[in-house]
Amino acid sequence: MKTNILNKWHVLVGGFFGYMFDAMDITLLAVSLPAIMHDLNMEMYEGGLLGTATLLGVGLSSVIVGWFSDNHGRRKSLIYSLMIFGILTAAISLSPNWIVLLILRFVAGLALGGVWGIIAAYIAESWPAKQRGRAAAFVLSSFPAGAGIAAFLASVIIPDFGWRSLFLTGAGSIIAALYIYLFVPESEVWKKQKDDRIAKGDVSNIQIKEIFAPELLSRTILATLVSSFAFVAYWGSTTWIPTFLIKVRGLDVKTMSLFFLILNVGMFIGYNLFGWLADNIGRKSAIILSFIGTTITLPIYVMVEDPMLILLMGPFYAFFISFVGLFGSYFGELFPTRVRTLGAGFCFNAGRGISAFSPFILGFIATKYGLTVGIGICAIFFFLSAVTMFFLPNTKIE
Repeated sequence: MKTNILNKWHVLVGGFFGYMFDAMDITLLAVSLPAIMHDLNMEMYEGGLLGTATLLGVGLSSVIVGWFSDNHGRRKSLIYSLMIFGILTAAISLSPNWIVLLILRFVAGLALGGVWGIIAAYIAESWPAKQRGRAAAFVLSSFPAGAGIAAFLASVIIPDFGWRSLFLTGAGSIIAALYIYLFVPESEVWKKQKDDRIAKGDVSNIQIKEIFAPELLSRTILATLVSSFAFVAYWGSTTWIPTFLIKVRGLDVKTMSLFFLILNVGMFIGYNLFGWLADNIGRKSAIILSFIGTTITLPIYVMVEDPMLILLMGPFYAFFISFVGLFGSYFGELFPTRVRTLGAGFCFNAGRGISAFSPFILGFIATKYGLTVGIGICAIFFFLSAVTMFFLPNTKIE
């Protein structure tokens, strides 16, 4: 019993730091994008394509890493993912041109996207249902923590050492992989499920088509739609907010990084408060509330012009971006153990993959109508996510 209790805490710590570096890796591109575009003489749509390449890789990873995790274990797949994207992110520092940078972002995305699904499955299989919302929200609140660290590092490193040196910090994910290797055991629920299958003579691999079986089809499609709408809005806005703060609001790199860091503090608080809320009013209701909040606050954030109001509105808007953490418990509960990583990871990361063209398209919109209009449009997609959530079931809180 004591071992099981200790294991769930190791999962919590290992998952937190693993996803923190996942978030840090993705955010490094956003906070360094103005410097990269200037250094490589890029157009806005080319900068948007770097975000698109990353998210396309992330979308494909939901199938590749999810399949590997459900067939070969959570622990092994998480270690491999962290090692691969850490090495590839550090390699960006050596990119000679935009094409190489584009390729590296795509391949790194193939490993990046798998981390969320594995952690969601680990939490669902190691924490009791009555605590699962808070546990998942805490672990996934490492995303704003990682994003905040990326913003802080950008403010320190870019002015003196350039954007290439910043990407070397992405190799820190190897430390998280080492912690998981030493302290985080394989999921007992997954091992039992696999042993039961073998005992029954079922040695076949789990197949992707299982999440599209009649009993799961509507859940898979609707959850993917929710995720897609949400991430079109999230990545469309987040990729360009640092550039918006510099080019439209006239902030310098250090001030932008500070504003972005404080914005992520609001997100961290929101993740954990909404996690507690999800365990009390239900995952579905908490997610809908999160979407309504982002729908209202994002347009306000991009409309204010006074620097002090921008500073205050940033964390207030980000407080409601809690749906990302809530998906961790909710999506994991929508699918049985056999296909949990594949199902939850597919819905989450297929949504991120579908949203891949959002930064690219927003770059074109910004060229014609400005970043204020482009980012503001993203609120419509947050609203569509809220509407779609009504068609998904409530998951049981025991």
